[in-house]
Amino acid sequence: MALPRMKEPRQPPRIQRVFINHVDSYASECIAKCLSERVGGQLEEEEEEEELEITTHSAASAFHVVGTVSGRYGVEVPCVVEAYLKPNRDELLSKLMACDVIIYNITQHAEQVDEALWAVSALHNDMGLFSGSKMFILVSTVMTWACSKSLNYDFTDDHFSKRRAHPNFKPHIDLEKTVVHMGKTKRKFFSTYVVASGLQYGMGEQVFHYFFKTSWLGQENEIPIFGDGTNIVPTIHVSDLASVILNVIKHQPKPYYLLAVDSSSNTLEQIVKEVASIYGPRKIQKRPFEEAYLMEDLSTMEIDSLLVNLRMQGVHLKELFSIDWLCETGLVNNMELVVGEYQRARGLLPLRLCVLGPPAVGKSTVSREISKYYKVHHITLKETISETISQLEEEMRNADPHAVDDNSAAEAKELLNSLKDSMEQYGGLFDDQLLVKVMRNKLMSPPCRNQGFVLDGFPKTYEQAKELFYEREPEDGDTEMSTCRKKILPDFVLCLDASDVFLKHRVMMLPERLVQEHNYELEHFQRRLARYRGNNVEDETVVNYFDELDISPLYLEITSSEEPYHLLLMQTIFGTVGRPRNYGPTSQEVEEEERRKTEEKMRREAQEKAEEERHEAEEAEQRAALWKEWTVRLQEVRQQEEEVLEAESAPLRNYLMEHVMPTLTQGLITCCTARPQDPVDFLAEFLTRNNPINQ
Repeated sequence: MALPRMKEPRQPPRIQRVFINHVDSYASECIAKCLSERVGGQLEEEEEEEELEITTHSAASAFHVVGTVSGRYGVEVPCVVEAYLKPNRDELLSKLMACDVIIYNITQHAEQVDEALWAVSALHNDMGLFSGSKMFILVSTVMTWACSKSLNYDFTDDHFSKRRAHPNFKPHIDLEKTVVHMGKTKRKFFSTYVVASGLQYGMGEQVFHYFFKTSWLGQENEIPIFGDGTNIVPTIHVSDLASVILNVIKHQPKPYYLLAVDSSSNTLEQIVKEVASIYGPRKIQKRPFEEAYLMEDLSTMEIDSLLVNLRMQGVHLKELFSIDWLCETGLVNNMELVVGEYQRARGLLPLRLCVLGPPAVGKSTVSREISKYYKVHHITLKETISETISQLEEEMRNADPHAVDDNSAAEAKELLNSLKDSMEQYGGLFDDQLLVKVMRNKLMSPPCRNQGFVLDGFPKTYEQAKELFYEREPEDGDTEMSTCRKKILPDFVLCLDASDVFLKHRVMMLPERLVQEHNYELEHFQRRLARYRGNNVEDETVVNYFDELDISPLYLEITSSEEPYHLLLMQTIFGTVGRPRNYGPTSQEVEEEERRKTEEKMRREAQEKAEEERHEAEEAEQRAALWKEWTVRLQEVRQQEEEVLEAESAPLRNYLMEHVMPTLTQGLITCCTARPQDPVDFLAEFLTRNNPINQ
């Protein structure tokens, strides 16, 4: 009996060291992630290897990714084993020599063309120092085909010798030719490949980012298309590009020039229309292509790429590889997937809040602060109704009277008539169902679905909340209701409250203009407050509705109208809700804010300087006045002292003149006449003998 055959142990993966330039940039980072997360395998059949003209490895390969970082993006790349920040040429060459695969991506930064040319030339010159075979892969762009003479059929990899580059991409095509030539010398030791990539999309976007961002922000009524938009744009998902490179490393195909494009033939107009239909106003506007150069968010390289017109097929990808495509059919057919990647990569998630509370508690003030900080839309019932009526009237005016089966115009007319009838029937008010319908349409609009919203003071009752957020079960398995509910259901509910005494006092302290604007006349305000209190003592309240959905409201008690208290309140709200999930300020907004801060600082410094100079002038004036006063007083004191001294010295002076000076004068005359040996003793004895008192 034959012994069972032992299964040979699987060989451990062979570690390959892969270098990628600018690994912190868009496409390079995605390639690095793909290589670090996946392990190459073997081909299935040897017969297929001969047919497809590829080389295989005996064992699987794992990749250790290293690379240079530009530092301009400020992102961490955890999939990279080693990152080099701006090494010099000698240091960089030593790093390249230690790698098995060198990938240079020049699709994003033109300045990398010179470095890639140097790298492939230096490696080619040092082939004799290789410890093993090396592979050089240049990730180039289809812009090196941009000016090729059009054919009656699609361009394929086999037409690469006929390609003609865009004038701004001539260095790229020269580099492609150099890379191909370098790999023909000793391909066993140094193989080179050129992968001409279509315009890349997915994972946060790069060249198409302007259209995604413009649509997302919702600030434009129409998304611009530069040029006529009929140009066919060859594209590829950046993850599929990474898969192509992975297959090149694994299989080392015989062709050294590969077109990396998906199977789509979408025009620029189709792409922008699809983006606008999901994110934006669903409208586009064709503009002269020259206007694209006025857009700060578009670089010259991106503008040139968007205007390319090429119909291409990557034949070698289909014949040589079995690629697990993510978006083989292109950007338009996979927009839902790409949009999800875009939001996750950019951290763009809608933020939905609902602010509830009694009248005059400060809901609108808090809502405006939240809207400004998080860049979400402030939704009030009054403004939404006015906006809806204006839009419906505008739509009715612009409706085509000759159009057949114009359902949108008919729906607009029906809704407008319903609103007007409801206002007449309820004395200027609206039926709850109409209110809910109008608010739901607003919350389901692309801007609110994209950025989010803060719902100010609505819904007011349990029934309104139930109707607005589709509490009822969908019929016949219809999931549209639950989908709609997820898109508009608040993430956070803020419940503001205050005592009736505080609210009445706040209303009494308001300016007359605000009282009229908010209809806060005392009698009417008290009725509104009583109605609110009555609605919130029942079992079915708006707050209870959110509790049933496991959305715990944040209760905030308002006890003061002072500015420090309000700032503390907003800090509490921001701390609970978290960081913004939207785009940060644009470069223009940053510059404007910096300019404003600079002007404010200069103004403050000028005020401080003027205040300091004024203070110094006042002090100098005070010192001068004090000095003058002190001088006058000093003169007066001296004069008084002189007068006192004069008055006090008069008796003594009279005494001396009467009794002392005559005797002293006689003594001096006698001393001068006698000329004694000791004049002092002589004068002393004379004065003693002739003292008038003794006589």
